[in-house]
Amino acid sequence: MTRQIKLGAFLPGGGQHVAAWRHPEQPSDGATDFEFHKQLAQTAERGLFDAYFLADGLAVSFGGGTEGGNARVAGFEPVTLFSALAPLTTHLGFIATASTTYEEPYNLARKFASLDLISQGRAGWNVVTTGTEAAAYNFNLDQQHPHAVRYRRAAEHVEVVKKLWDSFEDDAFIRDKRTGQFFDTEKLHYTNHRGEHFKVKGPLNVSRSPQGHPVIVQAGQSEDGRGLAAATAEVIFTAHQHLETAQEFYRDIKARAQGVGRDPSHVLVMPGVAPFIGRTEAEAREKYERLTALILEEDGLALLNGLTGGTLDLSGHDLDGPLPPTPPTEGMKSRQALIRRIADEHNFTIRQLYQWIASARGHFTIVGTPVQIVDTLQEWFENEGADGFNILPPWLPAGLDDFVELVIPELQRRGLFRTAYEGRTLRENLGLPFPANRWTRQAAHVQAAE
Repeated sequence: MTRQIKLGAFLPGGGQHVAAWRHPEQPSDGATDFEFHKQLAQTAERGLFDAYFLADGLAVSFGGGTEGGNARVAGFEPVTLFSALAPLTTHLGFIATASTTYEEPYNLARKFASLDLISQGRAGWNVVTTGTEAAAYNFNLDQQHPHAVRYRRAAEHVEVVKKLWDSFEDDAFIRDKRTGQFFDTEKLHYTNHRGEHFKVKGPLNVSRSPQGHPVIVQAGQSEDGRGLAAATAEVIFTAHQHLETAQEFYRDIKARAQGVGRDPSHVLVMPGVAPFIGRTEAEAREKYERLTALILEEDGLALLNGLTGGTLDLSGHDLDGPLPPTPPTEGMKSRQALIRRIADEHNFTIRQLYQWIASARGHFTIVGTPVQIVDTLQEWFENEGADGFNILPPWLPAGLDDFVELVIPELQRRGLFRTAYEGRTLRENLGLPFPANRWTRQAAHVQAAE
């Protein structure tokens, strides 16, 4: 089958852009309006998106601040929201973020397995390590764990969760009313995990879904993040400003995956893209400038502070001068480096920098016509820069509507995107294999050896 672009829709109800909620067409209470999220999910499904993606934090606001203009100050917990949206859709996947740093494997495995059953095989888990001091303060800590410790814990966490998802073999449930046998006890397996960070006996009290496991998604770009992604992730959400850096990441991830015995085609790299779409370039530019004009200075500075590690006090600096040195912290190291690179490459002032990253926090912003946007997506897709894209509409619902009504048809016209869903599960639509239960695999290996 011809390779085609995969698409995620990153749709926080309050909008992606830091000032989105102030846009006249964006509901000011969209972050906590369930009917609005329902509308977004159904529009994404109408556009044949693979999945609805949501990030999540464990503290107030992106960087832990409480600036008054930030619509991300409060919102829904993603798994809860997606459990409500799943029955209102039929094909759209739901990728929710959950932290390996502050959640235990058993609870996390249980809630994602439940979402996978509720959605009939359309769940995905975005694995994050949570890199803010503000989150640490909410979980009995005086400071966050070091970056390397978070990633070691994450690798073990994912291992335990996948073991738990295999507690029941696929055909374990007999449910024979005549004999009274509900399940085959020989097809229920204990986890019995003991490691550096976790001790979990199991088994999980949720059965496997039609897609076996929820899809594993990861977004790390640091050295530790790349190692975790190559070893565990099936979809990788990444941030790049240029095709060249996207190609380096793409090729590195594929090589790493192959190096640990994985099929590189089963590791999908999907950079984030924030499109401002106009029927003309002038219209697209007007949309961009209209949102930029709505940024409150304090919100722009708070966003910039959060993305550079949370320790940068810019209150005494000339906003029309350069970004001062920003020593790396134990937070999101790859994003800190990316923000510095954007500032240096463009010679941005502090004000220009926060205006640029306000759309998508370091993800690639494209301002143009549908043809221009598809030209860019096609170039990245056909030149080892991406297997697909996570689309970040700057404001909602118009940004998503524009993409579905203007960009999707152009992608389809070029044969780059589906005209109908391939299957009912998220795995089927992403072209990912069904994960055989580890106990079934072991039995098959033993039988083959005999």
